[in-house]
Amino acid sequence: MTLLLLLAVCNFTGVTCAEAAENRRAGSKTEQGLSSKGSAVQHAAVSHEKVRSVAGESKPAASVKTTAVTAVKDSVPLPAKTTVPSIVRKSVKISAVGDCTIGWDDRFSWGNRFDAYLESNNGDYSYYLAKVREVFREDDFTIANLETTFTSYPVKMEKTFNFSAPDAYKNVLLQGCIDAVSLGNNHTYDFGERGYLDTMAALDSIGIPYFGHDKYLVKEVCGVKIGLFSLLDYGCQFYHEIDKALTYLKSQKCDLIIACMHWGVEHTYEQTWAQVTMAHYLIDNGVDLVLGSHPHVLQGIEKYKGKYILYSMANFCFGGNTDPDDKDTMIFQQTFTFVNGELQPDDYIKIIPASVSGVSYCNNYQPVVLEGAEKERVMQKIMRYSSGFEYRE
Repeated sequence: MTLLLLLAVCNFTGVTCAEAAENRRAGSKTEQGLSSKGSAVQHAAVSHEKVRSVAGESKPAASVKTTAVTAVKDSVPLPAKTTVPSIVRKSVKISAVGDCTIGWDDRFSWGNRFDAYLESNNGDYSYYLAKVREVFREDDFTIANLETTFTSYPVKMEKTFNFSAPDAYKNVLLQGCIDAVSLGNNHTYDFGERGYLDTMAALDSIGIPYFGHDKYLVKEVCGVKIGLFSLLDYGCQFYHEIDKALTYLKSQKCDLIIACMHWGVEHTYEQTWAQVTMAHYLIDNGVDLVLGSHPHVLQGIEKYKGKYILYSMANFCFGGNTDPDDKDTMIFQQTFTFVNGELQPDDYIKIIPASVSGVSYCNNYQPVVLEGAEKERVMQKIMRYSSGFEYRE
């Protein structure tokens, strides 16, 4: 009976028994193929069906698929978005030189005096620093120790030497690309309080900032706030003055602190124990660079706790002597780098050996950068008394 019924259905649909059997076999292979796919695909198919049944309505395949993916994504928490911190990098390149006596003692004979060279160069104030100006021009901030007065006041203090120049000689600094001067030395009061006030007025008139004694300087250069102070302290005793200066500069939130110390013993090449002790105190209490002057000759450089101490930078553009026995000097440069406000432990220094005069037989008051054998001689002289670092150009 069953066979008769099957034959009747096959005849009605136009499919033979053999074809029906073949279709069953094909369906079986397709099912095997589907079952061999990954479980994730299978799970997706189930999800689609779940969405359909929950919605209770028929949707286009694309709509259903999108809804299914959304449902899966909502069930898994997304990772938190990572914020990349910004990096702020600032750097400032500083040059420093020693004693600049832009003037003379009127007891010197005129023939080879500082002012005689101005006249012989047609009143060109740029003459004096012409050979080093390009070095200063390419840095960010040049500091010099100004060991003179710009005044015509005639009353001198009782001293061995009294250095001065008329107000117009301030143009030597301006045209020489000097950016700031230290007045904390033993010649800023050569003509008393009046001479000191005249000097500051002259500097103010050309916009060159200064610092010294109880006057401190805070100057922003290339986005870096620099604090500077200078003290006259031959015997290295005035620690309370250092403390006072540092308290003020720290209160101003300075990024970088530079101390200019007028100390030590004249014409000695080796720094004293008192200089070393005070220099270490300066670094220990927050100073980043120590610049020494007064001995009139080069002394050593020390690297202490990652910071540099120049015990004496010697004379530079020096009208205080018509023919110094020792004309050796240098330009010191250091680049300070800050990343997000933190000073980096970089070691970017440059020592440039120089001479206070372009000729050997006298002082022509025109410092020059040395080359060749003379450069090497002065470098060896500096390093003889230096410690804490190896220098490579």
